[in-house]
Amino acid sequence: MSTMNSNLKDIHSHILSGIDDGSSSATESMKILKLAIEEGVSDIILTPHYIYGSNYACNNKDKRIRFEVLQELVETRNLPIRLYLGNEILLCDNILELLENGECMTLNHSRYVLVELPMNNELLNVKNILFELINHEYIPILAHPERYHYISEDSTFFESLIDMGVLLQGNYKSLLGKYGKGAERRLKKLLQKGMISFLASDMHHVEAYDLKKAAKKVLKIVKDKKIVHQLFVENFDYILYDRDVC
Repeated sequence: MSTMNSNLKDIHSHILSGIDDGSSSATESMKILKLAIEEGVSDIILTPHYIYGSNYACNNKDKRIRFEVLQELVETRNLPIRLYLGNEILLCDNILELLENGECMTLNHSRYVLVELPMNNELLNVKNILFELINHEYIPILAHPERYHYISEDSTFFESLIDMGVLLQGNYKSLLGKYGKGAERRLKKLLQKGMISFLASDMHHVEAYDLKKAAKKVLKIVKDKKIVHQLFVENFDYILYDRDVC
């Protein structure tokens, strides 16, 4: 696919080491980055988990220190990849306070904030929390909606979030069976309905990126190369330059 040969971009990864359940060392991080480069990835936002009240709650100051160490390794080895910093934040009642107090952060200091829901237990006040973020001029991006098995598959819940101004980011490896048939089916439906704005790796450890393989599968679903390019490349830049996703 001509649009998918290089300059692929990834808004969701756990490559920053020693912070969460992702990379365990700088050595592992560098191995992951080299695999990303081999697959044609040019830009990655590092988004360690931020889960309030847990061991996965590294604040912005400490994240920045780790980020600068990794950035220096990349520059020393002349790796052709650009890194940016953010978080994947578990939605909680005090998320606005955590963002504004410098505990957790948006994507590359933009208005865009990557959030996730609990994997197994429904959070009852999701819309209220997201509305508060939007009311304070943040743009929430909900990570991997296809993985929340407890949400109805008729997509009305996600439609209501999109109507509020929330964007959806799917994990493209869901289409390759990584999270089971249910997640694969749900992401395919969301793509068919045009409800996904980003596809990302959610990379945690050393494994193949399989971006080009996933892109071919996405093309069969959406039947439009332009949309594939938007999902894997173009929409990333709206975050980078803090512009509204079209």
